[in-house]
Amino acid sequence: MPSLTRKIVKGRPYYYARWCQRVDGRPKIVKTAYLGPLDNIVQAVEGSRQPPAPQFATVASFGDVAALYDQAAQLGLVELIDAQVPKRGQGLSVGQYLVLAAINRAACPTSKARLGSWYRRTILPRLIPASPMQLSSQAFWNHMDRVSEADIDAIEKELSRRLIQRFKVNLRTLVYDGTNFFTYINTRNPARLPARGHNKQKRADLRQVNLGLLVSTDFHIPLLHRVYSGNLNDAPAFQTISAELAQRYRQLAEGCNHITVIFDKGNNSAEAFRWLDETALHFVGSLVPSQHPDLLGIPLERFRLLSGSRLEGVRVYRTRKKVFGRDRTVLVTFNEHLLEGQMQGISAGLEKARRKLHELQEGLLARRQGRVKVGRSPTVESVNKQVEEILSGQHLKRLIGWRVEEGPVPGLSYWTDTGALSRLVKTQLGKTLLFTDNDDWSDEEIVLGYRAQHHIESAFRDMKNPHFLGWSPMFHWTDSKIRVHAFYCVLGLLLVSLLQRRLHQEGLEMSLSRLMEGLASIKEVVLIYPQRPGQRQPRTVTCLSIMEEEPQRVYEILGLERYRST
Repeated sequence: MPSLTRKIVKGRPYYYARWCQRVDGRPKIVKTAYLGPLDNIVQAVEGSRQPPAPQFATVASFGDVAALYDQAAQLGLVELIDAQVPKRGQGLSVGQYLVLAAINRAACPTSKARLGSWYRRTILPRLIPASPMQLSSQAFWNHMDRVSEADIDAIEKELSRRLIQRFKVNLRTLVYDGTNFFTYINTRNPARLPARGHNKQKRADLRQVNLGLLVSTDFHIPLLHRVYSGNLNDAPAFQTISAELAQRYRQLAEGCNHITVIFDKGNNSAEAFRWLDETALHFVGSLVPSQHPDLLGIPLERFRLLSGSRLEGVRVYRTRKKVFGRDRTVLVTFNEHLLEGQMQGISAGLEKARRKLHELQEGLLARRQGRVKVGRSPTVESVNKQVEEILSGQHLKRLIGWRVEEGPVPGLSYWTDTGALSRLVKTQLGKTLLFTDNDDWSDEEIVLGYRAQHHIESAFRDMKNPHFLGWSPMFHWTDSKIRVHAFYCVLGLLLVSLLQRRLHQEGLEMSLSRLMEGLASIKEVVLIYPQRPGQRQPRTVTCLSIMEEEPQRVYEILGLERYRST
């Protein structure tokens, strides 16, 4: 039976309930409960007292961070990196820094100056505890300077081994391609990797860095990457990749004894095929159509229609031809949907070019008639240069003819060559030239194999997404830092691809963007109540935000319940 006890604290009366029992024959207080001042007791008895409202709330990223951290833990990523790049047992390890950077890239790309701010808005402080000083950009790069190009290569080789042995990644077909990322690195900066070249994002005015990536068609899981100079074309870069593939073949063959590498025509070179031919690696590639007019001249009547819903409207002609020094199986494919898309693109390009040519023509006429007198007078050479710039798009110089008339002020005439357009439609448009050393593959297998390139295209597209998996922002000015930056970007892609693959195995199909958006919507909310007299610290209640159906299912499949705060 409890009893009521009154205590005076700083001149004010407070009440406690006490429970007394006999222990070893003597009375002893075994429990005390704080009841508060008399008014609180009266309000509680009368039922008029309302529960206190929370005073503050904090919101932290939970779903995306927990899922990525869990995937890194399953890979043993921190331990793998630390085994290659050990350090003294003070503060964060190199592996922890790289995993933090990879999670940041995958979930919410930020600069290293803002890494600590992002970190504090997530649940990572209880998963990888770190002080603000340890997450400064200087501390981060002090550790990353320990990671050499040889270290990255060794870590990637061990990662590939684990992916093959533990995760059973399908190696039957692998896809290689390259892309580039523009930078804002000053022209006078001595770094060698950033250089001007053909930029795929139309920023030829800026120095760029090229990235070559080999991924599985099993959810574009990266197995090998290389960073190379921005002024290097794809073919020389692929020579290096093919040489490394030849060296790694024995390791890859442990997971699959028939491996086919798929790449496009921009990577073709005799040296690359020499390396591939020295191994048991197979390939499916494409040829530059203009270099094989004999194949383009084959009439469509000799093509056969392929079967299968994924190959609707595709016709092929199969033959053999000597390519890069060896007889290869060659497929000339014709795709009605590709023809329609190309015709739409050509029509739009022609219309735009004719409009610009008309504007140039009218400007020259106005100057001839004396209606325009300001500015530098054009010359035949300058007009020709402007026309060539206008017709720089694909096929335009073949389809539009022009003549620059000499005079004090040059004149311009132009016309559309309908005959050239008819020949282009008849011989080249809608056609792709494929070749392979998989002589036993069916036509359908070869075409579908080559189409697997969409996996690498999807990976590059995701890496240029500003909201997750983004390469940018990249505020690094030395070659070593750029290589490390590329490495943790690829690690971020690896973690997300493995998550997508795991969900697929559980019957849930999701794009990377939808997956990351759904995970990002799962937040951890901490409600903080006013501190009451006698309490050492305010009472807190932790819960998760309301989840929609799909994120809820992802949460359950990945088992993220174990990362909730207790």
